[in-house]
Amino acid sequence: MPVPAKITAVRTLTELEKLYTIELPYGLTLDHDPGQFVQVSLFGVGEAPISICSAPSRSGSSFELCVRNVGNLTGKMHALQVGDTLGIRGPFGRGFPMERFRGKDVLFIAGGLGLAPLRSVIYEAMSHREKYNRLIILYGARSPREMLFRDEVNAFNWMDDVEMYTTVDCGDENWHGCVGFVNSLLDNVALNPHNTTAIVCGPPIMYKFILDDLIGLGVAEHDIWLSFERHMKCGVGKCGHCQINHIYACLDGPSLSYTEIKNLEEAL
Repeated sequence: MPVPAKITAVRTLTELEKLYTIELPYGLTLDHDPGQFVQVSLFGVGEAPISICSAPSRSGSSFELCVRNVGNLTGKMHALQVGDTLGIRGPFGRGFPMERFRGKDVLFIAGGLGLAPLRSVIYEAMSHREKYNRLIILYGARSPREMLFRDEVNAFNWMDDVEMYTTVDCGDENWHGCVGFVNSLLDNVALNPHNTTAIVCGPPIMYKFILDDLIGLGVAEHDIWLSFERHMKCGVGKCGHCQINHIYACLDGPSLSYTEIKNLEEAL
């Protein structure tokens, strides 16, 4: 059953996205893994799955959700303010297996809204920085005004132990960075493919190009992880909306390795 939770902060990120800080009732904690999601409900409106974008180590009774205004429920959510209540179920799904990434170079590749689910994984890795080798972030957006978490992305650029690269499909008069698709940023990174784990999240059309490039560079198929959070609906494997052949993204994922889905034409 949904648990009533309060909105304690709202931050506008772009014209379409807002960042919400959600506080669970006293005594409850989310205890999620990076890459998991919750079902968010509004009474009389409906329910939708939304990825948790804050790290478990930075949570407790509160957590963060990045919400894009694209439908009835998310449109109603964008009208909510601090102090309003919504329903939370979860966490659900399989997160990213952080223990398998220890001692490796971790390459994050995000396109558009895909940075929101990866933000949880990025901050979890940064919270335990000593367990990982290089942390490399590649982020692409359609335009500068559509880039998420601009302040945080700029802060990553100044960190000695994080390698941050950004690009946009189309620049403007104030953009002085790279222009092109996110996979073009791989040219800027001298990867050690034998010690690299890649974590990818973005629009489905992006996956094929990224996979071709990573495999071409020599990254092992079992070291490439993808998020299929865009496929989900009910969150508990009942509606079939997220079914990819025998895989249910909401139960078996949304975090899946390339070896698990490479032979499923419906997946890519």
